[in-house]
Amino acid sequence: MIGIIRVFTTDDQEIIEQHGKVITKTYEVPTVTKCIPDQPLGIFNDETEEVAIPKIVKLGKELEQQGCHVIVISCAADPAVAELRKEVSIPVIGAGSSAALAALAIGEPVGVIGITDEPPAVIESLLGPYYTGYIRPDGVRNTTDLLSPDGRKKGLDAAKTLINQGAKVILFACTGFSTIGLANVLRDELGVPIIDAVEAEGMFAAALYKQLTASNGK
Repeated sequence: MIGIIRVFTTDDQEIIEQHGKVITKTYEVPTVTKCIPDQPLGIFNDETEEVAIPKIVKLGKELEQQGCHVIVISCAADPAVAELRKEVSIPVIGAGSSAALAALAIGEPVGVIGITDEPPAVIESLLGPYYTGYIRPDGVRNTTDLLSPDGRKKGLDAAKTLINQGAKVILFACTGFSTIGLANVLRDELGVPIIDAVEAEGMFAAALYKQLTASNGK
């Protein structure tokens, strides 16, 4: 299986499994998902990321012990990716770096949309000269702000602004955008590639999983 770590806390199993379902449906690979404890608001600044790191590492080690072949940290900031790689013997994939690398493969200027004041450092660093700018849609602080028609319009307006600034690819710096289906909204309206971080992490994880299971004969 592919083990997926969600970096917030909830008892709603349907919400927990949303990213895994996207990956399973898109790439036809089995997934299992766990969420970190005691962080109902997830990771939204340096302090909450620091608190989350040992929790993520603990879950990752548990997923390896349960037989997972690949681990995905489903957060665009790639929290604890480096730390977990030191503790497990299986590949660890981060959503942010996956999205940035998928965007780079297109070879065009990339505009980034997120819900924080600044883009995740891993995304901006990897994009390098292809990074054209970042926007947090007006009034949006979390993904639920995008659920309404007005919220989705703000997401569309943000993407259009980035395109007007020269972007030819739009990258989501928030895995929650996948939960609300924002990529399909923009794909229906805009004529540029949309990089969804959950789809991107799933693409890399699924490729590794199929390679590893084929070589192991499992």
